[in-house]
Amino acid sequence: MNMRNTKNVDTSNMNPSAGKTLVAAAIGDCVHVAGILAFLGLAKSAGYETVFLGPATPVEDLVAKARELNAAAIAASYRLDPSAAANLLHELKRQVEGAGLSGIKMFFGGTPATCEVAARFDIFDAIFSGGESKEEVLGKLLDKQVAGESEALPDTLIARIRARKPFPLIRHHFGLPTVEATVRGAAEIAEAGVLDVLSIGPDQNAQEHFFAPEKMDPRQDGAGGVPIRTREDLRLIYEATRRGNRPLVRCYSGTTNLIAMAEMLQETIRNAWCAVPLCWYNVLDGRSKRPLRDAIAENQATMRWHAERGIPVEVNEAHHWSLRGADDVVAVTMAYLAAYNAKKMGVKHYVAQYMLNTPPTTPPAMDLAKMLAKIHLIESLHDENFRSYRQVRGGLASFSKDADVAKGQLASSVALGMLLKPDIVHVVGYSEGTDVARPGQLIESCKIASGVICRWIDGVPDIEADPAITRRKQELLDGARELLAKIAALAGEVQGQGAHQGAHAVEDMDDDPFTRPDVIAAAIRRGLLSAPDLRGRQLC
Repeated sequence: MNMRNTKNVDTSNMNPSAGKTLVAAAIGDCVHVAGILAFLGLAKSAGYETVFLGPATPVEDLVAKARELNAAAIAASYRLDPSAAANLLHELKRQVEGAGLSGIKMFFGGTPATCEVAARFDIFDAIFSGGESKEEVLGKLLDKQVAGESEALPDTLIARIRARKPFPLIRHHFGLPTVEATVRGAAEIAEAGVLDVLSIGPDQNAQEHFFAPEKMDPRQDGAGGVPIRTREDLRLIYEATRRGNRPLVRCYSGTTNLIAMAEMLQETIRNAWCAVPLCWYNVLDGRSKRPLRDAIAENQATMRWHAERGIPVEVNEAHHWSLRGADDVVAVTMAYLAAYNAKKMGVKHYVAQYMLNTPPTTPPAMDLAKMLAKIHLIESLHDENFRSYRQVRGGLASFSKDADVAKGQLASSVALGMLLKPDIVHVVGYSEGTDVARPGQLIESCKIASGVICRWIDGVPDIEADPAITRRKQELLDGARELLAKIAALAGEVQGQGAHQGAHAVEDMDDDPFTRPDVIAAAIRRGLLSAPDLRGRQLC
């Protein structure tokens, strides 16, 4: 990284905001202004009011204007002779101190040679030689760290989201067929500093039978993820990430013994947030033998367990319906019911996943309409005790087996997701349409995503200005409200059939049809909630 931070003052509490002024100029005899003008464009997006004095500006004029305007920051550029740069910067330091501006933020841009000279002075908050990304420059303007910096970023999800604004966090799934390879890969990924969240993907044996290893099929070891078999496996993966930019680590819930798995994940990897379904991981999808109603109750109890500990929760529900060909109204309805149940279980910080390109043939405009309908319903639940965070991702089934084509599809899905102004971008590696992502492929995929994000961060079009999108959004909202009314009407019909039985029952929910496992299960059993690919599945 060419950017440097050399000033020997504490800037940790500074935070530029709208209305603060930054005065800039190319100093001395330098007439090169393209770089500093680009910098000023970023400064505007960071909230500064900018004043540019132009090329070949005397140092004293720059300092005088900063003092006149009570400026928050000065930016000086010089791209000519390094010896002359030393004289100019010595004079700049003297003038700033003489004007009583010693606390002002200061930036310098130039050639690598003039930047070497600037680095010898202790007056600059950051020095730019031209090779920095937009994210890095904005990070310095906003006094925020960026993904690749070695200093420790916040180690909790919400704090990290806030620290990385206006950039979304980057997340990627990772799990190789052996623990050893996964540990090595996790270290390589952390060192690369390309993501904020590493999601461990266990194999199906671990998800379903971690606490009953005698039931594992050894022929399936490593199928679909890393074969985690002990707590120590998780600790090793977590410790491997304690380098580079020290990403947050999380892991998918088990499909049985969910609370026992949650306890273990919290103890070993400090699980950044829980991801649990509302209606899945049971006889409905074949991922465990749990009866549907019992699974819903256990999933709710898992949400509540995390809520009681202040751990954010994601209910990965709606896209499971879309993956099985469900109507968009069902997907929108289930997005709302998932968030509704999380809120009722006491969750305060909710990660709402918006999976695009699912089904793969969905036109982009209609994809956005579906996501906007989900956002509308989910965010209608917001209050002082409940807040959702938008997480976008591409649909895996939409990716080509041709790596070059898949890279384009990855970039396209991230660009589409940026229109939704996400807090988290869940990157799906371009190789995952055919195989698990190896470290090099994962790092490359995150860099592709980062390039798109940096291009779109300055502002995106208003997608709700498109009448076709708003019309489809309203159709979906109307359909979802009608379907929710039909689900609520089931409450009286299934009354007395044992709304909350078993070890995982959540009490005090009998009066709310949207949280009653028996009502939700009945809606599936009777076809109100349905999908073509569920034909032949066990529904009880």
